[in-house]
Amino acid sequence: MHDRAAWVGLFSDGARVNDPVGSRPHVGRAAIEKFYDTFIAPNTITFRVTRDVVCGLSVVRDLELETRMSTGVVLTVPMHLRYDLVAEARGVSLDRLYAHWELPVMIGQLARAGWRGAAALAKLGPQLLSNQGVLGATGFMRGVRTVGRPGRNAAIGFLVAVRRQDSAAVSARLARGATLELPAGTPLAVDEFTKTLRDLRWNKMIVAGHTVTRIRQCGRVGRSGADRVHAAVPRDFAGAEVRRAGRPLHKMKQVLVLSDSPGRSPTHHAASRGHNRMGSR
Repeated sequence: MHDRAAWVGLFSDGARVNDPVGSRPHVGRAAIEKFYDTFIAPNTITFRVTRDVVCGLSVVRDLELETRMSTGVVLTVPMHLRYDLVAEARGVSLDRLYAHWELPVMIGQLARAGWRGAAALAKLGPQLLSNQGVLGATGFMRGVRTVGRPGRNAAIGFLVAVRRQDSAAVSARLARGATLELPAGTPLAVDEFTKTLRDLRWNKMIVAGHTVTRIRQCGRVGRSGADRVHAAVPRDFAGAEVRRAGRPLHKMKQVLVLSDSPGRSPTHHAASRGHNRMGSR
């Protein structure tokens, strides 16, 4: 069951929805209402959540999003969904939503879905123009442009260097003026950042816009030495900053790590309400 008023009501007055990351953001409740009308209301959406990472007023959700469109075509898109929340007089509200998923993957699934996929695309176009206007429609399609394979490879090289505890290699993969934050908002020097994330392990990687995300596990973090889940968000690659053999070498501009907090907080419950009211069950 969809509940437009309740879902939009979860957001702060100046909230921003980046869905997908790399496309034009939807800012303010009026724009978020139009986002709902375009992408949520016509479809049946199911969240298949693998894990949540809760860190202060941020929640990162590792999931697959299943969307059944009105023509019957079903899309399954891997996603990292980041909620940044804010404490207001009326309670905790969603202030920023970053949906990290690969728009080219979704378009490819529609293209392979035969007439149902073609019909879905034919309906989506007018919906985009009607609810978002020309600027909104073209802004959505900006999500097709990403750092792609070079960015993905750069992120892998960075994470491998961290796992090997090779501070020199980590530094070589950072753009000039890059920042390392663990947790978010707490800058660390390269040596300290690398040491903190020793015994690094990770799973799926998603490339959206200029951002590459992974949900990863890291051993020997904190006093207990037990494994804890981390969400690693290398944000904003500086593409083509250095060239080798005529090919651009991507570097990290910002690396932000959200470390899982023990237990569950009002932050986690607020984020959970967000997807429950999208019609997912």
